[in-house]
Amino acid sequence: QVQLVESGGGLVQPGGSLRLSCVASGSIFSIYGMNWYRQATGKQRELVATIAKDGTANYADSVKGRFTISRDNAKNTVYLQMNSLKPEDTAVYYCNADLLATLPTVRRDVYWGQGTQVTVSS
Repeated sequence: QVQLVESGGGLVQPGGSLRLSCVASGSIFSIYGMNWYRQATGKQRELVATIAKDGTANYADSVKGRFTISRDNAKNTVYLQMNSLKPEDTAVYYCNADLLATLPTVRRDVYWGQGTQVTVSS
């Protein structure tokens, strides 16, 4: 009943920029924290950035000063603006959301998107 769908990934040269979006849809009453993770080939999934409902954001040290997370609560959407991209940023990027769904039952849980590939290469 709840879906998260990411978009905006692609191939970009080092130093370039991309903006990822993640839209949550379905029987949603409220969304609390929203986060971006990434997983490079052969590596564990790592937390990239988090944003609370009030807009408080936190970042992994590896992306501080280059990435910006934001959200539009009216649109149930979280964004990740990625600037000064490096080859080591290459990964599948996933969003997740801690939310309260209303169907089929009232339930608070963490939902994940399917991921979007970001490749940084010349």
